Amino acid sequence: MQGSDKGQTAPLNGRGLRIGIVQARFNDTLTGALAKACLAELARLGVSSDDIRHVTVPGALEVPVALQAMAKSQRFDALVALGCIIRGETYHFELVANESGAGVTRLSLDHGVPIANAILTVENDAQAWARADEKGRDAGTVAVEMALLLKELK
Repeated sequence: MQGSDKGQTAPLNGRGLRIGIVQARFNDTLTGALAKACLAELARLGVSSDDIRHVTVPGALEVPVALQAMAKSQRFDALVALGCIIRGETYHFELVANESGAGVTRLSLDHGVPIANAILTVENDAQAWARADEKGRDAGTVAVEMALLLKELK
């Protein structure tokens, strides 16, 4: 058994994996920090920059559309969703958070491709900044770990 419920036992090796990243530009300073951390983690895990396709879209609601195009292409072993939704004074926060999250999950299940969802949903800028680096790194790790797991299970 390669892993357990207590965490990954073997070091991850992302060499040869093809990863697609979709980054929302809304709150771009924050999403840029997520992307920087994710890309650094992918490099640390051995994923070549030549095997990464990184695109941007206007906001979190557009992320699933770009992920869908990547999933349909069957060129990627895993995908990453990056965005940041900060609560405002209206119901719009719930709409964007719920719909973008549901879209990402549905695409992963429909296409059988792992998608690391690092679309932050936070109350304020401070919460977003407190999570940006860690969640960006986590997204890279999750993408590699899940891509390797699905290859093993096939």
